[in-house]
Amino acid sequence: MTSPQPRSVRLGVQIAPQHAEYTSIRNTVAAVEALGVDIAFNWDHFFPLSGDPEGLHFESWTLLAAWAEQTSMIEMGALVNCNSYRNADLQADMARTIDHISGGRFIFGTGSGWFERDYDEYGYDFGTAGTRLDALAADLPRIEARWAKLNPAPVRDIPVLIGGAGEKKTLRIVAQHADIWHSFSTPDVLTHKLGVLGSWCETVGRDIAEIEISTELRGKTTDEADELYELGTTLFTLGISGPAYDLAPVEDWIAWRDSKNTPRALAS
Repeated sequence: MTSPQPRSVRLGVQIAPQHAEYTSIRNTVAAVEALGVDIAFNWDHFFPLSGDPEGLHFESWTLLAAWAEQTSMIEMGALVNCNSYRNADLQADMARTIDHISGGRFIFGTGSGWFERDYDEYGYDFGTAGTRLDALAADLPRIEARWAKLNPAPVRDIPVLIGGAGEKKTLRIVAQHADIWHSFSTPDVLTHKLGVLGSWCETVGRDIAEIEISTELRGKTTDEADELYELGTTLFTLGISGPAYDLAPVEDWIAWRDSKNTPRALAS
């Protein structure tokens, strides 16, 4: 039996859709694709999460559809979609449609939601962290079942990215459904969380190696990123925000990514 090939390191840039005009967001997507970033993410909120709470802001899914048409190589998705805002089958259909617009480059990043203002101002029931996670657990099988029924079917098996690190519910949902697990962990925290995720994978009969590990880079040094890589992280994300999207850190992290993807590094 041959051993599985190691995953290449990938870089995703989360372009926060806040405090910037649409043309600036569009130009930033074009710029990160030209730089060679692997994935362009946004987020699924209705108001800014930092800075002026009444500042400029755009909606996630309609942006992703535009990015799918605008780009040709980069993957895209939300980091992350809020499951509570939309019917599960509708989410599946929107994801399938963007997957076709992009030619098979869509990532279904999802989570249970957390920003109470989104719910209050748009008329959704905020509930509790537990009820929102229960809804995510119930809706993911519906989403997967809808993908199997849609005509035309998705271009590819749409990768499911789940964000969050709760040990009792979230990581079990990750073990059951995720192709990618995303967190904001430090090396010490990631070590512990991977142990918990591994236990859940054993419980549900899944090989943890099937799940790509994703971690946010903001505020981290290359030494910390090296540690996260050694622990198994291969997707690294970097958040940038308007009004002026600073691409200098993106260029630095692309160089670091490329250093990990040399033939010698991948063979080690």
